Amino acid sequence: MALRIIGVIGSSEASQDLMVLAEKVGEELARQGAAVVCGGMNGVMEAACKGARRLGGLTIGIIPSNDKEDANPYVQVPIVTGMGVGRNVMLVKTADVLIAIGGEFGTLSEIAHALDLGKIVVGLGTWKLEKARPSPIPNLIEANSPKEAVEIALKAISTQR
Repeated sequence: MALRIIGVIGSSEASQDLMVLAEKVGEELARQGAAVVCGGMNGVMEAACKGARRLGGLTIGIIPSNDKEDANPYVQVPIVTGMGVGRNVMLVKTADVLIAIGGEFGTLSEIAHALDLGKIVVGLGTWKLEKARPSPIPNLIEANSPKEAVEIALKAISTQR
């Protein structure tokens, strides 16, 4: 089976509640044998990596700067881009599916890139989107818990392959 890579995106300055959700998502991804790819910095990204590392999971950080030392301490594989927010597209393209936890405009851009590429985004307390003509966005799925978010993400991968 090919390595399943789940993107975890969200607030770099997250509330404690979002940090707990992200850490639990990271733990569940590791428990299920999936790798975490994220922006490699603070907040939700760090919490997801921390949870994944606690259970022996693989963590990949696509770093916006030119220095791999800028990655949070739980990133095992830092990918240095020097691209600032331009790295968001690389993150989205690397992930099979994304889980969005909270988030500001950077997260919104990642959600938009993912949806534009036809990828599934699972949301936990993140942006609620609707088109100009209100209709559901089929690739944006809301979850109620970290475990449910991971289950939806992994099921989406198996149906895409």
